[in-house]
Amino acid sequence: MLRDKSVTEFTELIASTAPAPGGGGACAAVGAVAVALGDMVGELTVGKKKYADVEEDMRTLMARAQQLRVRLLELIDEDDENFSPLAKAYGIPKDAPGRDEEMERCLRLAASAPIEIFTICCEVIEMQDQFARKGSKLMLSDAATGAAFARGALLGAAANVKVNTKLMKDREYAGKINAQLDEKLEKYCAMADGIFHFVYDTY
Repeated sequence: MLRDKSVTEFTELIASTAPAPGGGGACAAVGAVAVALGDMVGELTVGKKKYADVEEDMRTLMARAQQLRVRLLELIDEDDENFSPLAKAYGIPKDAPGRDEEMERCLRLAASAPIEIFTICCEVIEMQDQFARKGSKLMLSDAATGAAFARGALLGAAANVKVNTKLMKDREYAGKINAQLDEKLEKYCAMADGIFHFVYDTY
């Protein structure tokens, strides 16, 4: 599985002529690193007398962060698996019966992992805000880094969704997905920038 590769092997595959991992898998990996950074903030906050009043909040955030990290790692492989049918569908002759229906099915499948990665990254950014504001002051730079990584993964996932919605015949469905992307991008990019500056401007 791709998620079990070493960092060296994973990045070498991205840099190769192999069709996957590509942007979607890379976004999932970056998102997993982002949420792990938040979890680290929590791990180094709990147990400290100074932060006893937020310990329960930290433990709740950490438990959720661990769930999201595991799911994002799974999505590295799911993105790869979901792209394969689309790659095959492109080889179907354009005048073949049922080609349009198969292409539509495969486009939706190919978009599904990036949509989930995008959605998770929105939640990760919300969590980083809590880690930054409630966590140990010694770990603020890690929360800021996590927010910045989650923002990058969010943008990349959005691009990987839209490359598929652009080709969909069902424009109503595609338009609905695109509108959701636009709305959340505006909200969560601004939130991630706010977290970064909340930390960066304190130094």
